[in-house]
Amino acid sequence: AQVEGLHFQVSAALREGRVSPAELCQRCLSLIKGTKFLNAYITVAEETALRQAEESEKRYRRGQPLGVLDGIPVAVKDNFNTAGIETTCASNMLKGYISPYNATVVQKLLDQGAVLLGKTNLDEFAMGSGSTDGVFGPVRNPWSYSRQYKEKSVPKSHSEDKESNWVITGGSSGGSAAAVSSFTCFAALGSDTGGSTRNPAAHCGVVGLKPTYGLISRHGLIPLVNSMDVPGILTRCVDDAAVVLGSLAGHDPKDSTTIQDNFKPFELPNLTDVSKLSIGIPKEYHAPGLSSEILALWSKAADLFKDAGAKVIEVSLPHTRYSIVCYHVLCTAEVASNMARFDGLEYGHRSDMNKSTESMYAATRREGFNDVVRGRILSGNYFLLKQNYENYFVKAQKVRRLIANDFVKVFRSGVDVLLTPTTLTDAVPYMEFIKEDNRTRSAQDDVLTQAANMAGLPAINVPTALSERGLPVGLQFIGRSFQEKQLLSVAKWFEKQVKFPMIQLEEVKRHEHGVFQHQKSASFS
Repeated sequence: AQVEGLHFQVSAALREGRVSPAELCQRCLSLIKGTKFLNAYITVAEETALRQAEESEKRYRRGQPLGVLDGIPVAVKDNFNTAGIETTCASNMLKGYISPYNATVVQKLLDQGAVLLGKTNLDEFAMGSGSTDGVFGPVRNPWSYSRQYKEKSVPKSHSEDKESNWVITGGSSGGSAAAVSSFTCFAALGSDTGGSTRNPAAHCGVVGLKPTYGLISRHGLIPLVNSMDVPGILTRCVDDAAVVLGSLAGHDPKDSTTIQDNFKPFELPNLTDVSKLSIGIPKEYHAPGLSSEILALWSKAADLFKDAGAKVIEVSLPHTRYSIVCYHVLCTAEVASNMARFDGLEYGHRSDMNKSTESMYAATRREGFNDVVRGRILSGNYFLLKQNYENYFVKAQKVRRLIANDFVKVFRSGVDVLLTPTTLTDAVPYMEFIKEDNRTRSAQDDVLTQAANMAGLPAINVPTALSERGLPVGLQFIGRSFQEKQLLSVAKWFEKQVKFPMIQLEEVKRHEHGVFQHQKSASFS
């Protein structure tokens, strides 16, 4: 079952009455129960989801669906505020916190008739690259249970097989990526500050889009790094990502950093001729630690464009090698300032320590935050100290400008889209991943993705092939600012060429019957 021919499937099935929104919702909910071991969801909003599905059903009966997304089950990362549904950020600090309002992106999905199944797991406050550091435990990559991986991985002993062989999803939006990859929903929201949507998308074999900074509202996304955060979109094919983008993009009076002009949703053309395209291959992305397998795949992808008549040129982004250090300084500084709001006074966890307000603050933050979050707050405040401010924060801002200018120069030279790897390797087994601390891991794993955040550019992960271990590998396309249509058109052409294989989930097979085939399709649009 390839991407072509599966178009308009679920949406058309809903319109033609072959499947009802309530059936679709029920099926997804029972699949969530059947794949509970993945730990992809923190909260499942069963009652509200079924209620939304019933409303959707009434609209379809009247022949007045709200659009392509009406009745489509979606999931949302647990750092977006949802009215009436707990929002935890996978932290003790916000356990039990129920927001009084919806994030703008959540509201827009609901306004389009989408059915919100629940909130997905993440690294605490989205700080991490494995989705292993939240208080609700790590997310397991659905591919660990796929026939493709099982056939390739030979357990050393029988007992070891089941438990320690599973691989991570990447992060920090691992729950959303796992949810889309295991068919429990059709699209999910993640957030992307340094690669948190593209990284898990690559490891879980799904499409992960980080739009241009300011194209989608951040209102109601609990902030990590205000100047880099962007809500991300995870789907099973590029067309679906374009549909979701169309319903989310545009100005929001509640977020002053969003674009002023109206955004026109677009249908992606079927590119047949890529001869007018210029694809840039940044040589600096041949980074230390890049696996030979991914390097070969990257070259093969470049050849694919070349053979189809596109112009493929090596380009240079000379400041790339400073970007991860620069990112670390800016990221921790903004984190330190953002985390100041969690003081135990207004909302979230409050310590019983009542000797003084000061001691209550300190105890609340010690009890509420994990080591990773506290560590980033400490380094951020260090970089912001009066005696360090010029040397670290201001200098990093200057380097950030140089990094952004590198991209501007390359795009001015006539390059349309950059092609790079998304991750250095395929997904690592959990047992191996936790041998290194979060900071080391994040620095390694963000190296190919965070520059797009610093420059505010749109970037997308497209699943490309399976590694020798039977795990997904993705490649990244980076586009010009606000040129999502061009970026997604190129990604769609590429997706069609590579024909990435469907995940064969043994566990899911047992839950299958009849119309469930719709769900196996890559797309809903």
